[in-house]
Amino acid sequence: MPLFAVICRDKPGALQTRIDTREAHLGFLREKGIVRMAGPLMRNGDMAGSLIVIEADNLADAQGWAAADPYKSAGLFESVEVIEWKQVI
Repeated sequence: MPLFAVICRDKPGALQTRIDTREAHLGFLREKGIVRMAGPLMRNGDMAGSLIVIEADNLADAQGWAAADPYKSAGLFESVEVIEWKQVI
């Protein structure tokens, strides 16, 4: 099954939204068992986005999964990119 990188960048000044929604987001990541690795992007020591690698059947499924993230629903993200990723190392 292919891997996809979900690259999300937060809106400027939205750190409190991230903090307030974090538990729902983490629960979502654990829910379906498709996340292979995940963590926040950092800027000046603060969380400023997300990098998540998931396993999905195809790009459309990966995009649909990303669209259901509670962070997205809360309006946290300025941008979301989903792209197929190949693990080498």
